[in-house]
This record gives sequence, structure tokens and C-alpha cells, in this order.
Amino acid sequence: MKTDRTAKLPPFFTHPIGSLPRPKALLSVLARRKEMDRGRLARVMDDFVLFAIRLQEEAGMDVVSDGEWRREQYIRELLGRIGGFEKCRRYEHQGETKYTDVVVRRIAATEPVFAEDASFLAGHTDRVTKFALPSPFLIALRYWHVDHSREAYPTMEHFLEHLTEILAREARALVQAGIDIVQVDDPALVYFCDRDLMAGTGSHDERLRRAWNPEKELPMAIAAINRVVEGLRAETHLHCCHSVYKRRSDVTGNYKPLLPAFADLKVDRVNLEFAYKGTGDISDLKLLPSHLSVGMGVVDVRGEQIPTVEQIEVLAAAGAEILSPNRIALNPDCGFAPEAVEPPTIDEAFEKLSHMVAAAARLRKRLSSTKPNVWG
Repeated sequence: MKTDRTAKLPPFFTHPIGSLPRPKALLSVLARRKEMDRGRLARVMDDFVLFAIRLQEEAGMDVVSDGEWRREQYIRELLGRIGGFEKCRRYEHQGETKYTDVVVRRIAATEPVFAEDASFLAGHTDRVTKFALPSPFLIALRYWHVDHSREAYPTMEHFLEHLTEILAREARALVQAGIDIVQVDDPALVYFCDRDLMAGTGSHDERLRRAWNPEKELPMAIAAINRVVEGLRAETHLHCCHSVYKRRSDVTGNYKPLLPAFADLKVDRVNLEFAYKGTGDISDLKLLPSHLSVGMGVVDVRGEQIPTVEQIEVLAAAGAEILSPNRIALNPDCGFAPEAVEPPTIDEAFEKLSHMVAAAARLRKRLSSTKPNVWG
């Protein structure tokens, strides 16, 4: 739902997806945080997060996050705080052998774990605030495994149901802490956009080589998201990206297979990717259900090249040929560094965000013009 604060946001308002690149000094602290005095660690992390907030403010962003700088990775931080997971599953991803967490014990956490982080963000900026949570479907898909998880949760669906309860509690706590926009991140939904993946022809992520059932799993995922955001007195977003790892995507494909299913989605805005090749096509917006607004990804976070203000403006204006500008916000395609060691620098992120803000100002100036065919 729109709030008094989010209702005042202008057309083409600018907002982050969530994460910012971590400076090397912050990476050093994150690597040592288990060894540090808890009081000193808290003070140091507060200072870093305050810098992330001020950086976005100086870039001119209408909405700010905490950069997700208290998290080493956007999912695993949650898993570590709620417990029940162990790093015991071996898999191949983009040519690398890795081990990932899977759920091995029933999650016992009964209290929200991100409320204090959210309260700090809300208390240290006058901008509209956003805080992101991973979706229950994404976690269930990646972190339930038949060989390790059945004693805790007999099926992935049992795990999904419990995750939905946990994340709904987290979302309510974020709003109580003063967060204006609650975003649910679900790259897993974009798997259904990858024609090769759905056809079973393989993937460079071993975890995605499975039997897919879009007719069952897509409605199940959307129903879980709806339960997470149900009744929240905040604006709600869903972010659907093609995943980012070392400047590469895990999947490809436009959003045409996915958007019709969002007729049953009960959020305010869906944040999509349009700047990076192999992701969304502007014509996809014709399929966006009428009750949803869109966050247009107009800045590629993967490539090193800095887009010009004019390039961003042209891409966003193409969206305004299809949807009313009042339904359009501007964002980067994805978080700049969903994992702490992603390669973009903080300077690269700042320049890209600044260009996006400048493009938004130009678009609003065009919108206020009385000239016909303002987007032509």
C-alpha cells in the first residue's frame, strides 16, 4: 500500500535495489567480525552503514537502503541469524566448485532478526527507506536438499511454508521499525523466463539442473510472496533479477513468460531489469498487469562501462511510451554486490547512481512540458 511518504514520491523516482559494493576496509571488518569485541564491532558497522546512507543521499537518490553492508551475502546473513543450516552441499557454479548451506535442522528462531538494522536505517535519514528480504521460494529452492533436509522438513513445500511464516514476521518488524518500502527479492522467479533452463538443456549452476514444474511452482511462489506482504502498512516491491555473480548472470530471457502470472501478485511494484543484455525487453511492459507499477532497471550493474545520462533517459523514456510515468520508478538492474566480494567498486556505483538521478530529473522536466509527444 502507498503510505503518506511514498505517495509523495515523484514520477521516475530513483531507488536502489539494495546492496552497494563494500569498500576493502568494510570487507576486512566483515572477515574479522567473529573475533571482534561486540561493542566495537557495532560502533564500526554503524559508521560504515552511515556512510552508505550518506553516499546515496549525495547521489540524489529519492529512496535509500543501508547498502546491505551488515550482510556478507543477501540470503546467507538471514540463514546465519535464524539458524538450522550447515554448509554441506557440494555443487558447481560458473566453473567453480563450491559448498553451500542447506537446512538440516528445523528453524527454531521465533523473533525477527533484522529489526535493529532497519531501525538504524530509518533513524539516520530523512529520505524514504527500503529494506529487502529474500523470498521464501528462493530460499526453499536453493537450501532444501533431499539428502540433507528431510529429517527437518520432509518436503520442500514444508520448508517453504515455515519460511513464509518467518519472513512475514520479518516484514512486519521492518515496518514497525520505520521502513517505508519492503522489497522481496526473488531471482528464482526469473528461472521460469529462461527457455533453455525450462527445456532441461542445462545450466552453469548445478543447483538449477532439476525437474521444473512452472504450472505448480510459479503459483506456489507467488502465493508465498503474497503471504509475506499481507497487511503491511508499507509500500511493497518484488525484485526479479537474472542473478549477478562476478559481472555475469545465471540465466537469460525476457519477462514475457512471467508477467501474466503476476495477475495474482499482491505487491505495489515489480522491479525488473532492462539495461543488461539478455534480460527484459521494453515490450515486456505491455504485459504488466494494470494493478502493478514498475521499477525499470535502467543501469547495468554488471558491466564496467558507466552509462551516460542520455542513455539512461532514452531507456526510461521508452518505458514511458508504454506505461504512464506515474507507474514508473528508476533503479539499477540489480543490487551492485549481492555478495560482499562482487567486483564493482563503490565509486563505480556512486557514478552510476548519480547519472540515474540526473536522467530522472530530465525526464520529470520533459513531463512538465506542454509539448505534445514528449517521449518521441
